[in-house]
Amino acid sequence: MGLTTPRNGIGDGFDVRSLGLSYRDGFTVGEHTHPWGQLVYGIRGMMRVAAGDAVWFVPPTRAIWLPPGRPHRIVMQGNVAMRTLYVAPGRTIGLRDEAVALEVSPLLRELILHIVTMGMLDPNRVEHDRLAGVLTDLIAEAPPGNLRLLLPTDPRARAVAEWFQANPHERRSLDAMTNRTGGSLRTLQRLFARQTGISMEAWRQKVRLINAVACLTDGANVTDAGLACGYDSTSAFIAAFKKQFGVTPGRYCEVEAVPSGFEM
Repeated sequence: MGLTTPRNGIGDGFDVRSLGLSYRDGFTVGEHTHPWGQLVYGIRGMMRVAAGDAVWFVPPTRAIWLPPGRPHRIVMQGNVAMRTLYVAPGRTIGLRDEAVALEVSPLLRELILHIVTMGMLDPNRVEHDRLAGVLTDLIAEAPPGNLRLLLPTDPRARAVAEWFQANPHERRSLDAMTNRTGGSLRTLQRLFARQTGISMEAWRQKVRLINAVACLTDGANVTDAGLACGYDSTSAFIAAFKKQFGVTPGRYCEVEAVPSGFEM
């Protein structure tokens, strides 16, 4: 594939550039920024994209839009096949000026993959200019998804949040977290509630359930997805999943096979 990243983002004559790479589980792309906008998407595995005071979880049914100049860091969870697009500043006018998770429709998915095979889009070529226009229209119209979790700012609570993200399968009690940070459970619970807007247990559960989405979209059955994300009981997993996403895990897979505007 002709896969290139933007050099300086200006004056190189292209509207869209692409990057297609595979990463192993745990690989981290350290904090960096681009003068171009970036659509972060993966056809396999899940990515955790941290930007500012928040982290987004990106399964294959979603993408993250990062406006130009937004510092971010990406951690791979599972073996990830990334297919990402960089959009020149002149093409980002009218697009969201904040980081956001987006639902990836079948059309947007195929367009991303098609542009990656092309490598880049030259606005001086009429057919390339049309594709760039369709791409930005689809990004602008894509429904947002609630894949964001605010990160606590206190170092003790942040360490717990990072551990939750890296170990969604772990079943140990919240009390055990105090041994990792030196803070009491009551202190950690207070910090999570004040700094993230939700309880420590709710934060952990959302991480687990979003990881379950990645397992399901990767082909796991409901029982295995629940076990992989820390649930001993399939019925408890189904109940928690339905409460979070509005549908059962089995129904979720059916909905995602033919997306219909359902938002996470």
